[in-house]
Amino acid sequence: MKIKTQRSNIRASVRAKRQLLTLEQQTTASELLLEKLTQHPKIVVAKNIAFYLARDGELNGKSFIEWCWQQNKTVYLPVLHPFSKGQLLFLRYQANTPMQVNSYGLNQPKLDVRLIKPSSEIDIILTPLVAFDSTGNRLGMGGGFYDRTLAQWYKKYQQGISNITHPIGIAHDCQQVPTLPIQQWDIPLPEIITPTQHISNKILT
Repeated sequence: MKIKTQRSNIRASVRAKRQLLTLEQQTTASELLLEKLTQHPKIVVAKNIAFYLARDGELNGKSFIEWCWQQNKTVYLPVLHPFSKGQLLFLRYQANTPMQVNSYGLNQPKLDVRLIKPSSEIDIILTPLVAFDSTGNRLGMGGGFYDRTLAQWYKKYQQGISNITHPIGIAHDCQQVPTLPIQQWDIPLPEIITPTQHISNKILT
């Protein structure tokens, strides 16, 4: 079976599992996620944190975003770049931030260049994903948006540069698969956090 077909099948299977989670399961998962994230040493000291707005059964981080605001941490959300196809921008997000629906039907902050933060200046990027394995490999929706963003971090990591952005994958436990078929542009994650697990990539941490 070709890799593209394998990846497509995994996406469909895992998304179906995720969408079947009940409201009670989602609520419990969010509470456990909040506990894990607020005790993470890198997050505790971080000033600038990127997150996402949950959709399609994704693990909801609303409570964590509110905790960040209470701790005077600045939160950023991904926004589709208006001119560079396939690229993300990160805009500051507050409770009163004007929102708009993008071409994928997702809510994002209304573009305001004054609120943009370069991804290289964000301390923690909490990354959504569709599926993951125990070695830190991540499978997204297929658009490559986060892979392109994380490629900048990965290059610096490979160069031995310290004090750089730290990406962490966020997922439900049901999104774990035994192994992922990887392609050359896939960027592995140093950490993946689920409601019950904290998976560290021993090569990247």
